[in-house]
Amino acid sequence: MRRAAATHPGPRVLARRFLVWNFLRAVLHNGWWLVTSLYMAVDAGLSSAQLLLVAAAQGVASILFEVPAGVVADTLGRKKAIVASHVLMAAAMTVTGMFPSFVPLMLAQMLWGISWTFTSGSDVAWATDEIDRPDRMHLLLAAQSRWQMIGAGGGIVAFGGFAVIMDRPAAIVCAGVLMLLLGTWFAVVFPERNFVRVRKDHLKAAVGIARRGARLAVTDRTVLMLVVVTVLVNGAADTFGRIYPVRLAGLGLPQGASGMAWFTAINLAVYATAALALAAAQRRLDSDGGARASLAFSCLTGLVSLVVLGLASILPLAVTAVITAKGVAMPLARTVTTIWVNRRTAGDIRATTHSFLAQAEYTGEILCAAALAALAGTFGTGGTMLLAATLFAAGAGTVALNRSRTRSLDREAPR
Repeated sequence: MRRAAATHPGPRVLARRFLVWNFLRAVLHNGWWLVTSLYMAVDAGLSSAQLLLVAAAQGVASILFEVPAGVVADTLGRKKAIVASHVLMAAAMTVTGMFPSFVPLMLAQMLWGISWTFTSGSDVAWATDEIDRPDRMHLLLAAQSRWQMIGAGGGIVAFGGFAVIMDRPAAIVCAGVLMLLLGTWFAVVFPERNFVRVRKDHLKAAVGIARRGARLAVTDRTVLMLVVVTVLVNGAADTFGRIYPVRLAGLGLPQGASGMAWFTAINLAVYATAALALAAAQRRLDSDGGARASLAFSCLTGLVSLVVLGLASILPLAVTAVITAKGVAMPLARTVTTIWVNRRTAGDIRATTHSFLAQAEYTGEILCAAALAALAGTFGTGGTMLLAATLFAAGAGTVALNRSRTRSLDREAPR
């Protein structure tokens, strides 16, 4: 009996392991990216044009592999997809620190983007199937987002300090090795008992899974609404993320070491705010009504924050708007859409459906952010923030329209 219990851990144990894994992955990912972003600009000496090409190449690779990776997870297994993600991610991270020139860095970033496609959706699908507590899944996914934020703050502090004590390449390679070890731990201690693997006709099954996932994303009114809101919110978030430092600098953010300290403190405040906001909202996300209200709140919060940031004339007000946008609006919207889609999709296409949602994120970043970037020269940084705020407004309108249509259908349904 004891051996069986050890072999088959209960839902509480699996949930704790899942949260620990998310925390450690966030530590490594965010700590690595903090050091890498400076390493590519300073140590590798990439120009602004080269950095933008690297970002574009990573985005293209991610959007091309997102749905196929979700289909692989639904066909061959979520655990295999997650372990493969760790292997690819560790390789990309290690290559980044070992080869500081444009082509290897671009290829490493593309591989890094591909590695994430194998885990986006697969992690939620694994947790939903193996922990098997649908009544508490919204709490677990909210806790997942919260611990990712806490891990992000810890990673920035830990690897920033490591890079200062040692050097940036050593910190980058170390993060890659640790990511591989974390994947090994996942492979050893995370079971997969409830997934039904496709045993034959893999290609036919994969095509069928992709088709059913696409059909759900288009025909289910709520899922379609979430896809549209994801496009809009991520378009606004990506635009915001690229230019808010410029806005802060224009309002007097210090230069040099003191400016870096300010920037680090702002981001730590963002992660702390996000953890608190998700903890406060998590118990409202167990129903469609609560999820809809929370999503509308996140869109309205993003709208107000970006308007304030665009119109702010003093630095403290702008910093407050940044913390509110990054710490409340964006993580809450992402968490609500993940939980709501997860609740409305069938188990056999769960990872694929989440992959369609991730594709909506990339689409929003590419289309909306590109359109606003074209207007930035005309409207300036503050004006571009106001334009990005309209995307949050459109997201709130989409949520309200879905609520109105849902009520109309409920009234028309036969009693």
